[in-house]
Amino acid sequence: MSDIDIAWEPGAHRYFVLDVFTDTPLCGNQLAVFASGESFDGAQMQRIARELQLSETVFLLAPESGGDARARIFTPAVELPFAGHPVLGTAFVLAMAKGLDEVALETGAGVIPVTLERTGEVVTSGRMVQPMPTWEPFERAAELLEAVGVAGSSLPLIAYTNGPVHVYVVLEDERAVAELRPDGRALESLGAVCVSCLAAREAPGAGGTRSWKTRMFAPAMGVPEDSATGSGAGPLALHLARHGRIAFGEEIEIHQGAEIGRPSLLRARVHGTPEAVERIEVGGSAVLVARGEFRL
Repeated sequence: MSDIDIAWEPGAHRYFVLDVFTDTPLCGNQLAVFASGESFDGAQMQRIARELQLSETVFLLAPESGGDARARIFTPAVELPFAGHPVLGTAFVLAMAKGLDEVALETGAGVIPVTLERTGEVVTSGRMVQPMPTWEPFERAAELLEAVGVAGSSLPLIAYTNGPVHVYVVLEDERAVAELRPDGRALESLGAVCVSCLAAREAPGAGGTRSWKTRMFAPAMGVPEDSATGSGAGPLALHLARHGRIAFGEEIEIHQGAEIGRPSLLRARVHGTPEAVERIEVGGSAVLVARGEFRL
């Protein structure tokens, strides 16, 4: 018998809640996955996501491009073509329901492959190949820095787009990141941009892996502060590699969410060279914490 039964009765819309980028319940980034979204139109999906008030809510639909399922992803405020922790968490749901070790999830940014690892019968971690971002200088850099409340960044402010738009502010140390008190209204005025502030951590990760402390703010997208930004982890590794802070092919750890009581751990790696980026991988764990149903 599978860990998850995704069958549902008429009128009862079953969903699952996972904590993603953690192996500990009530940490990481929360995600709701509706086993069948066929009964809802886009407006209803958005209203349900607003009702749940999680960072993202996913609605599974029949595949159209050869994947295992198609996913529509919503924050409380907007629909996203791609987001990292919803893809990883949804892959866990499909892997547990169908006994899969590899999942191909159709998103608005294309088909995302996810490879799962198990300990015995339990799915414990996954790794996705993310869409290749585009990038360009962020035009409103001075406004962004003022909204965050810092004088500058040690790396240029570049906007990376892989569905969401990500901009990275690199600060001098972990304390500077922890003490940030950004102006939410000023950040919101910048539009739908994910602003990640980060610094190298003093303590290395497992096996001496280089690790970074991050906080991400996206109030215009209904996310005042995010506990784990999977879509931003890949471009972050690319940004650091392009500017010589890490090597291409080097895996990094990303620690996020401590300031809002939901510590998370993400892993990211970018393959290739500055002239030819080949592949971006992001991985982590997830745990199922709840299941329920909406009756609408």
